[in-house]
Amino acid sequence: MAQELAKATIVPLDGGAARTAFEVLFNPTEYSVEYSAAFAETALPGLNNPIIQFVNGNAQVLTMDLLFDTFTNHGSKDVSTVTKPFIDMVLIDGELHAPPRVEFRWGEFVFTAVVEKITQRFTMFRSDGIPVRATLSVTFKQYQTLADQLINPRRNSADKTKRRVFEAHDSIWLLAAREYGQPRYWRLIATENDIDDPRRIEPGRVLVLPPIDRDEQREAADADRGA
Repeated sequence: MAQELAKATIVPLDGGAARTAFEVLFNPTEYSVEYSAAFAETALPGLNNPIIQFVNGNAQVLTMDLLFDTFTNHGSKDVSTVTKPFIDMVLIDGELHAPPRVEFRWGEFVFTAVVEKITQRFTMFRSDGIPVRATLSVTFKQYQTLADQLINPRRNSADKTKRRVFEAHDSIWLLAAREYGQPRYWRLIATENDIDDPRRIEPGRVLVLPPIDRDEQREAADADRGA
């Protein structure tokens, strides 16, 4: 028995159409996911090439073409009535005053994003000029909250300023031990974040973890070896 092919859907996550899944008429034949990073160039006198310095990572971009055809099985009705819910995802929602966040779902692949751009091409028409076939070229831009980006994944190095979301089960001493290797660095965190009572830090607060001076790290390592 042939296995039924999973249907791709797009689900608005908020706004007036929240949680209403829009099923594509035909699954895409392919899709692409773009990964990129931003780098700055600094030109220095006397050098052939500029100095390249990493600035930040860019959001992943998902692109695909979706085919819609009402000529064969939908009574040759205006295909734009079928594509309208998809076009609405790039328009301003009355409740949000912005386009909604969406999820593209196809089998186990889930991509949370905003719809950055849709190009609609009409490619077949009735004799009266009504379009009955269209292709939507859709561009999704990945959406991640600040908390998600701070927690997963952690890409900060030990000698760079970091930010961590303080969780309910955590303590400033455990955080210092986890991030710096020594719980005694809790004072560094408290000073940086103007914390008066280290036992009363509200969960969900984003804490700045400053870098440790190299000399201080060496002194701590020497003290540990001496102990």
